[in-house]
Amino acid sequence: MRQGVLAAARGWLGTPYRHQASLKGVGCDCLGLVRGVWREIHGQEPETPPPYRPDWAERSGEDRLWAAATRAMGPPIDPGAMRPGDLILFRWRLGMPAKHAGILSLAEDPLRAGAARFIHAYEQASVVESPLVPSWRRRMAGVFRFPEGL
Repeated sequence: MRQGVLAAARGWLGTPYRHQASLKGVGCDCLGLVRGVWREIHGQEPETPPPYRPDWAERSGEDRLWAAATRAMGPPIDPGAMRPGDLILFRWRLGMPAKHAGILSLAEDPLRAGAARFIHAYEQASVVESPLVPSWRRRMAGVFRFPEGL
């Protein structure tokens, strides 16, 4: 399962950033990337998100991304137990809803400090693989594991 999630996510690398889109090679945002990987692994998505504006989290104050991840994947796991293929949610500021998502692609290697990486749709750019540097780690809101076969 884990290797399937990673292979699917890597297949999206280079896909241009497009708000609300979820088409590999054509365009996606961070949620669209996760939705596309889910479709490749499990088929039909567990739910279709309603239309959302770029400032949806600031406007509503609801932690919709967290709630959707919990419904689809179950409760969050301990960040210390995260492994490649796990979903990471990020919040821009403490007390704000989670607003960004990525998939861990390389776990921390105790012999190589800072080796962890994740795949995400980078606004104004494309789907990229980035180092999970301290500025990203500080913003981690939760880690979720894709479910095994549904």
